Amino acid sequence: MKAIRVHEFGGPEVMRLEETSDPVPDAGDVLVRIRAAGVNPVDTYIRAGVYARKPALPYTPGSDAAGLVEAVGPGVTGLAVGQRVYAIGTAAEAHGTYAMLAVCRATQVFPLPDRVSYAQGAALGVPCATAYRALFERGRAEPGETVLIHGASGGVGTAAVQLAAARGLRVIGTAGSDRGLQLVHAQGAHHVLNHRAPGYLDEIIALTDGAGVDLIVEMAAHLNLDHDLNLLARHGRVVVVGNRGRIEIDPRRTMGKDAAILGMTLFNATAADLRRIHAALGASLANGTLTPVVGQELPLADAAKAHAAVMEPGAYGKIVLIP
Repeated sequence: MKAIRVHEFGGPEVMRLEETSDPVPDAGDVLVRIRAAGVNPVDTYIRAGVYARKPALPYTPGSDAAGLVEAVGPGVTGLAVGQRVYAIGTAAEAHGTYAMLAVCRATQVFPLPDRVSYAQGAALGVPCATAYRALFERGRAEPGETVLIHGASGGVGTAAVQLAAARGLRVIGTAGSDRGLQLVHAQGAHHVLNHRAPGYLDEIIALTDGAGVDLIVEMAAHLNLDHDLNLLARHGRVVVVGNRGRIEIDPRRTMGKDAAILGMTLFNATAADLRRIHAALGASLANGTLTPVVGQELPLADAAKAHAAVMEPGAYGKIVLIP
C-alpha cells in the first residue's frame, strides 16, 4: 500500500509518499481501508518535532480517518467487513491514518451513518471530540448560557457551533473573512462577528447587555486570552483549545468574577471519556444536529500542501486527504 512516511522531524517537505507493506490486524484490531484522512494542526506540531509527544521515526502521521472495514482480528464483535466506519486513532503510533490502510483498535472505530460522507467522517475524530470536550466536559456548558467561539469557521469551531446551538446555548461566533462569517452563520450561530474588525470586542459586550459571556472556546489564546478575561460574565470560563506562543495576562481580571482559565487537550481524555464523547457524537450524527464541514479535499500525495494550508489564517472547515 501507499502511505505518507516521515523519516526526520522538520517542515512539511519531510513527508513522502512511499510504498509500504499492508498491515495485518491482531487480536482486538480492525483493519480499515481509508477513504479519507483528517488533517489537524496537532499533526503539524508532531511532524515538526515541537510537540510533547514524539513518535519513533520513521512514522506515518494522522489519527482521524473514515472508510470501510477491510478485516477484523480475533475477538472483535459488533463490526463487520464492508461496514462504513470512522476512526479516532490507530493501534500503533508509528502507523497513522495518512495511508491506504490502517490498523485500529476496535475501541477506536465507530459506525459512520450513511448520511455522512467519508470526508465528513474524517472530520469527526479530533475536531468534533475536541469541540464536545471543550464545551461540555471542561467548560460545563449549560442550556441558556452564552458561549463565544473564537475562530468558529475551522473544523473545531464549526462543530462547536453546531453542538452548542443544539444543546440550547446562545452562540456568538467569530471568523476573519466574509466566507468564514457566512459559514459560521450557516452552522447555527445566533451572532457572527469579524474578529479582524476594530471594536468587535465591544459588540460582544453589547450583545450580552454588559453582562459578558459565560463560556469562551478559545482557538488562539496567544492572541485573545488577555481580552477574553474582559469578556467573561461572573463565574465565566475560558477553555483554551489552541495556542501558538506566550502571552501576558492580568490575573486580577479573573478574581472579581471568580472566573476560570481551563486548558484542554484531547490526549488527556481517558478511554471512558472517549466512549462517552463518541456516544454523544454518534447520536448527534444520527439525528442530524451534527454535520462536519469539509473545506478542502486533497490527494494523499499532497500531504505537505495540506500541512501548510491547515496553519494558514482564515480557517474554513476541515482539510482531508483522499488516498
